[in-house]
Amino acid sequence: MDQNSNGYTYFFAVAMVLVVAASLSFIATTLKPMQDTNVEQEKMQNILSSIKIDVKREDAAEIYGDYITESFVVSASERVDGVDAFSVDMLKEVRKPNTERNSPLYIAQKEGKTYYIIPLQGTGLWGPIWGYISLEEDMNTVYGAVFDHKAETPGLGAEINTAVFTDQFPGKKILDDNGELLGIDVRKGGSTTAYEVDGISGGTITSDGVELMIADCLEAYIPFLKEYLNTGTTSSADL
Repeated sequence: MDQNSNGYTYFFAVAMVLVVAASLSFIATTLKPMQDTNVEQEKMQNILSSIKIDVKREDAAEIYGDYITESFVVSASERVDGVDAFSVDMLKEVRKPNTERNSPLYIAQKEGKTYYIIPLQGTGLWGPIWGYISLEEDMNTVYGAVFDHKAETPGLGAEINTAVFTDQFPGKKILDDNGELLGIDVRKGGSTTAYEVDGISGGTITSDGVELMIADCLEAYIPFLKEYLNTGTTSSADL
């Protein structure tokens, strides 16, 4: 074929597109299992971090079972059997009404105490934000919290994943004296009560997103938490 002809140029371009597309598809398919493993390890790392267990991502799976003793799904006031809590897609669940969500709950044992870990999913200034918040045995006092984001501004909204922000959460309360949800107010400085933390300076919209995310996600657990506080059990057979 004449290499100077239009036909040759067209044929060469199509061939290159097919070769590149096939190569990218092969690489993506080959790396998919590794990517899935990394996502699972990072999720375990974040769950452990919410109860103040610092571990490298690649080591998370090895010690995950040492602390996370049980996980199940909550819907309204009931424990849902037959649904794998770890596989629940929170991004999809938070689009449903609170009463229709499958909300994962992780139970951890650490130094003789029980902690309840709740996943969070919300929206920041530039995209999704997420995290985990752990509660002490009273299911009211925050033990720890971790947050992360997809595309928040470095030095501003992105600061939600720093210790300066997350270290304010331990000891805060989510329920009032009547057991009703108050959530945690992420305010512009000057936090003084057990229901408040200081927001990120210059990151007001992302700070508001964290506040809304906590309130929205916790709301789905309130009926179950009330049952637990009344009965003292998380067993579906006793609820």
